[in-house]
Amino acid sequence: MLRRTFWFTAGAAAGVWATTKVHRKLRQLTPESLAAQAANKAIDAGHKVREFAVDVRAGMLRREAELGEALGLEAPAGRALPAPRRLTAIEYTDRTEHTDRTEHTERPRTTHSYNPYDRNEDH
Repeated sequence: MLRRTFWFTAGAAAGVWATTKVHRKLRQLTPESLAAQAANKAIDAGHKVREFAVDVRAGMLRREAELGEALGLEAPAGRALPAPRRLTAIEYTDRTEHTDRTEHTERPRTTHSYNPYDRNEDH
């Protein structure tokens, strides 16, 4: 009788343990839980990328200082980046020619920076 009680108790404990594990896994696979896990992993990845960028920036500044020392360059500590240059590829002009009876306005020609030539001009 004692053996039967032992195996009955062991089987019941194993069934409760297995049921608990299955229910936990099912709760982890719900859409809300999966979305929360994905959001947490995205936040962790963002923190890791930020830490990497900070490490790269610190290493870059350290190496720049080493090179400046080796080459004997004196750079100001708080230097700022130069202002961006504004390049004008085309000058837009509006020329107006006055004649006796009519007024004629010539439109400016536009040439794009990626295609400096007007392909229709050759034909």
